[in-house]
Amino acid sequence: MQYRFDGPEDAPVLVIGPSLGTTWHMWDRQIPELSQHWRVFRYDLPGHGGAPAHAAASVAELGDRLLATLDGLGVQRFGYAGCSIGGAIGADLALRHPHRVASLALVASSPRFGTADEFRQRGVIVRTNGLEPMARTAPERWFTPGFAAAQPAIVEWAVQMVRTTDPGCYIAACEALAAFDIRAALGRIGVPTLVLVGAEDQVTGPAEARTLVAGIPDARLALVPGASHLAPVEQPAAVSDLLLMHFSTAWQQDTSAAIPVLPHITAPAAPSTPFVPVAEIAPAAATPDAVAPTPDDRYEQGTKVRREVLGDAHVDAVNDTADVFTEDFQGLVTRYAWGEVWSRDGLDRRTRSVITLTALVTSGHLEGLAAHTRAALRNGLTPAEIKEVLLQTAVYSGIPAAGAAFAVAQKVIQEETTPPA
Repeated sequence: MQYRFDGPEDAPVLVIGPSLGTTWHMWDRQIPELSQHWRVFRYDLPGHGGAPAHAAASVAELGDRLLATLDGLGVQRFGYAGCSIGGAIGADLALRHPHRVASLALVASSPRFGTADEFRQRGVIVRTNGLEPMARTAPERWFTPGFAAAQPAIVEWAVQMVRTTDPGCYIAACEALAAFDIRAALGRIGVPTLVLVGAEDQVTGPAEARTLVAGIPDARLALVPGASHLAPVEQPAAVSDLLLMHFSTAWQQDTSAAIPVLPHITAPAAPSTPFVPVAEIAPAAATPDAVAPTPDDRYEQGTKVRREVLGDAHVDAVNDTADVFTEDFQGLVTRYAWGEVWSRDGLDRRTRSVITLTALVTSGHLEGLAAHTRAALRNGLTPAEIKEVLLQTAVYSGIPAAGAAFAVAQKVIQEETTPPA
């Protein structure tokens, strides 16, 4: 991973992770304070900020790459603060490698980011239109309206960060967030955790923050007024102070730590922009995990793949309309079509989508074509490639069938690839 260090070489290491579409520079205004006490390690996501464009398929893979980089530098145990997807990486590390993470701060983060459909839809838009739609709408997602109006230079800087990101890596990160869901595992995060959120964050706001605090046994909530998603940029003094207080008081020494206990640091003077102090929320009472029945592996796998390919909205609609008469048929489809054939390793999902589109047109089953055109876009086919599939089908299956298919596919492609206004 592309990285940089700031701070004394002999200080304990504090790793700081960025948000999707940003670079390590989103933390620039925290570095003067934090680097007085820690060796601050910042990194860029693949394809962001000039980092090599080697896309990662999951949040766990991003975490593994980060650990491999730290291993190469001889860093074994560290504090971690991350924003949005950067926070997801930190939470994943705290779950899978608890001996490596000494203390954790989750900034504008969530145990699940929106819905899988939302992020896969974002990937379809970027694959079709490039990153300009995401760049154009970044300011309204990241900043409060007042800040955006008063700080045009910072807004332009944010837009340029998105524009210069590698589209393939951005799409892969969207897919990683679509699959990320640690809601059921929050109780296993065993390190002191600060959950920090902008009071006006419309992306991962106070509701998501409170879900994290309620689920993580040793978690505290910090709400920052006058801030949206990129709180470290919008309210730098408040965020710096909160991180300083958290890591200087919650970082505990234990027998596995290669980090000395830090001396007590007197809380700094209040910043010019007032903020609400850290508010502690009592953790939920621990309850033993219920013993679940052994699932049908094919059905579980089929449900997972069916949702990934067709989308949650489609599968939910099918399930909602199922009744005693049709539920066995839907179970059959889930187990065998999705749990066996679509789950096989012999073909990738792009190729399976090409075959499925061709088969539907050839057989005249256009009632399934809209759903599978959406699936093809989600599986990585571009509108131009779908057009070529239908043209090829016209030659071997007939002009009337392909003409009807073009009408269905055209409508779906317009709906799925048109950027938000």
